[in-house]
Amino acid sequence: MIMNKTKLERFIIKYSLGGSIDSVKWIFKNNNLLTAMMTPDKSLIGKVKVDNVDFDDRVLGVYSTGQLSRMLSVLDGNLDVSLVEIDQAAISLKLKSNGNEVNFALADLSVFEDPPSLKNLPDFDLSVDVDSNFSNTFIKGKTALSEIETFSLIQNGTTKIVIGHSNTNSHRVSIPLNVKKSDFPMERLTFNANVFKEILVANRECTLGELKFSDKGLLHIKFDSGDYHSEYFLTAIQDDN
Repeated sequence: MIMNKTKLERFIIKYSLGGSIDSVKWIFKNNNLLTAMMTPDKSLIGKVKVDNVDFDDRVLGVYSTGQLSRMLSVLDGNLDVSLVEIDQAAISLKLKSNGNEVNFALADLSVFEDPPSLKNLPDFDLSVDVDSNFSNTFIKGKTALSEIETFSLIQNGTTKIVIGHSNTNSHRVSIPLNVKKSDFPMERLTFNANVFKEILVANRECTLGELKFSDKGLLHIKFDSGDYHSEYFLTAIQDDN
C-alpha cells in the first residue's frame, strides 16, 4: 500500500489526542482505516475513520502509538506500507520512503481491551454547532488557563461553556453557544477540559462539527472533514465548585 504520511499522521492525531490514548487496534476494512479507542480511565471513548485507504482487510495491534509516531518522523512523503507475517499472523508493520525504512513491532490482539459498545445511548437534550471560532476560542482559553482542569456547560438564562467555573472570584473564560436544540433540564455539567481541548486541536481543520449534551452526564462531539470522520463521548465529572 502507498499512503501519504500526512494522512496517516492525521489519523493518529485524531485518536491519540495528544498522547491520552496509546494502545489501539487498527482495523482495515472495505478500503477504510478505523479504530475505536478509550482513555485508560474510561472517561472517553470514541472512534475515528479515514476513507480511501487501499489495504487488505486486516486488524493490527498498535500497542505504542507514541513510539510509532516518533519512528514516522524519519520518513517523508508517500509511504510504502507492508506487513511482515509469520504463519499468516502480522508481527510488524514495515514503512519505507526515499530509501529509509522503519519496522514497527505489532502486538498480539489479545492484549487490547475493547471499548464499550456505543449502543443504547441516552437522549441528547442540548445540541450546538461547533465552528472554527468556538474551537479556537476554547483552545486559546484553555491555554491561557493552563492550570484549570475542568470546563462547565452552564444554563442560567443563556447557554455557555465556562473554563474554570467557580462560585468564588476566580480566573475563568466564558464562551456563548450557538444552540440548535435545547430541552436540557440541568443548570450545569462539568467535564475534563484537557481532554476536550485535545479533541478540538485534533480536529482543528474542521469548519463545522456538532456538540451534544445529555442530562445523563455525557458529551458527544462529532466531526466530518473530507476523508476523516471522528466522534468522541466524554463523561461528566463531579463538580464541587
